[in-house]
Amino acid sequence: MKKELRSFGKGPAVSLFTLGTMRALGSYEQMYSVVKAAHLIGINHIETAPSYGPAEIFLGAAIKRLKDEGLEPPGGWIITSKLLPSYDLAEGKRQLKSLLKRLNVPRLKNLAIHGLNLPEHLYWTLNGEGSKLIKWALNKGLIEQVGFSSHGSFELIEQAIASKCFQFCSLHLHLLNPERIPLAQLALKKGMGVMAISPADKGGRLQAPSATLINDCQPIPPLELAYRFLLAQGISTLTIGASQPKDLVIAEKFINANHPLNEIESQSISNLHEKKRFRLGNTYCGQCRECLPCPQKVPIPELLHLRNLTIGHDLESFAKERYNLIGRAGHWWESVDGSACQECGECLPLCPNNLPIPDLLSDTHTRLMATPRRRLWD
Repeated sequence: MKKELRSFGKGPAVSLFTLGTMRALGSYEQMYSVVKAAHLIGINHIETAPSYGPAEIFLGAAIKRLKDEGLEPPGGWIITSKLLPSYDLAEGKRQLKSLLKRLNVPRLKNLAIHGLNLPEHLYWTLNGEGSKLIKWALNKGLIEQVGFSSHGSFELIEQAIASKCFQFCSLHLHLLNPERIPLAQLALKKGMGVMAISPADKGGRLQAPSATLINDCQPIPPLELAYRFLLAQGISTLTIGASQPKDLVIAEKFINANHPLNEIESQSISNLHEKKRFRLGNTYCGQCRECLPCPQKVPIPELLHLRNLTIGHDLESFAKERYNLIGRAGHWWESVDGSACQECGECLPLCPNNLPIPDLLSDTHTRLMATPRRRLWD
């Protein structure tokens, strides 16, 4: 059966699922078995990065072995790898050459700026050393197109898309938090490819959902509903991390699911959101972002989203994990939690639903902040 492909910027079309290589790092044999399984179900796009430990080395060796065995997608593998937005030109050249050597390829189809999360990262890419590196790499034929991955603010991603300097982007896009779908639609409208980052794990750990969420999504399992929601939105490709071939079974099921939502899927999504709003009542945050900016830089929508998940779908474990990562992950996640709210009230008249935002932030902090563990020597 012919596999469905979607356009991805100016490069070759990609499969609806992209193999993420972060989970197959135990050995070369593990990577080989996962990449082979991905090929057999019709995946032609692989996502990796130098920061994924030995992933590029294992991947380069696995692809060479598979090619020798006659197992290669039509047109060859499409690989997306990444570079951090922090190098000067000389070091950037060295990093890119090393990346190509590890992957055992003469050129890279897609180079992504890894973690374009801060304004200075965008400047580096568009006007600084990164712009020189990209121009050099393109002129040398070492890369074919440039994109970015981002954990940054809505506004920063919007600026990056509007710059017209990127051919694709990798974004956090989720069924349970569709806030960034408009950014994806904007990128698609401009002819960019869009890859959904971790729609399962970061989308609410949907591979191990709560009983409440399972019931809310009936009759469709949450992860399947999440994948279909994103594919029906026109997202180019969804990442799926696999540590063993059986982890790709669900991708095989939807590898050709390139069609609009059917009536049952649409009703399930409607029921899902309706039940969440019912449980939250008049404290439901619709993620409109009208409350921003906060004088104390509190990321109000992001924090209230975690509250939505906790009360709306009984995803407290996931929400607590994310909340307690605040301030501990550098620019890869939020740095300010709900305790920073000074109850200044500036957000109150901005909220179209008249939410008592300071009270909700306090409640979020109380619910999700982990009790500090006592050290043995205290």
